[in-house]
Amino acid sequence: MEMGMEELMPRLLPVDDCDLAEDFDPTVPPRTPQEYLKRVQIEAARCPDVVVAQIDPKKLRKKQTVNISISGCQPAPEGYSPTLKWQQQQVANFSAVRQSLNKHRNHWQSQHLDSNVTMPKSEDEEGWKKFCLGERVYSGTDALSDNENLGIDYIKVGFPPLLSIVSRMNQATVTSVLEYLISWFGEKKFTPELGRWFYALLACLEKPLLPEAHSLIRQLARRCSEVRVLEENKNEEQISALNLIICLVSRYFDQRDLADEPS
Repeated sequence: MEMGMEELMPRLLPVDDCDLAEDFDPTVPPRTPQEYLKRVQIEAARCPDVVVAQIDPKKLRKKQTVNISISGCQPAPEGYSPTLKWQQQQVANFSAVRQSLNKHRNHWQSQHLDSNVTMPKSEDEEGWKKFCLGERVYSGTDALSDNENLGIDYIKVGFPPLLSIVSRMNQATVTSVLEYLISWFGEKKFTPELGRWFYALLACLEKPLLPEAHSLIRQLARRCSEVRVLEENKNEEQISALNLIICLVSRYFDQRDLADEPS
């Protein structure tokens, strides 16, 4: 070991040079205390001065520090701002849905899923996107084939958030799927499939919110406000859906700084 390392790491138990057998092999288990201490010295001398850890960024994604933005939502387009009465009614309806879900959760958990329903694992981001949105939306192909009129192919159009499905999702899975879909929504357009799943996942979130869930729903509300401003055709049904999500985040989950001011 170099003198510099000797000074930085003084020996707690100084070991005098000892006579070892000529056939001493540091790769085999030591047979005497002297051989053990000599082997420790040799291994320490071989250690590099600097060690660089090999870190997989994917494994850190769930453990990053949560940064909560304090920026508010963009105002609704002129003529599309929801009234206070409408917002209060949506909060009341949403509260009733949550109470019903909690009351009957055990019942719905006991219901058998159809044979074609295979829920992805919590960490399977791409699997959940396909499960919720369908392969058609996921791949960006909106065209219908001739044989699709014979029945609904949920693999292609996505599974709706049935009670028998969402009741089986624990809080970690609810938060993960919410994160996956918000990430998708950050680069894609709003669709009815997204709206249904956002509503269902919000209904499954337990209060008080964990910091990660708190940050996610604020991100969701801000994204909804951006999309409704950019909505060229001002589709009333779609803007109403975006207004609903913003309303629930701001008024039910107490993020009042994100709330729409009544028109």
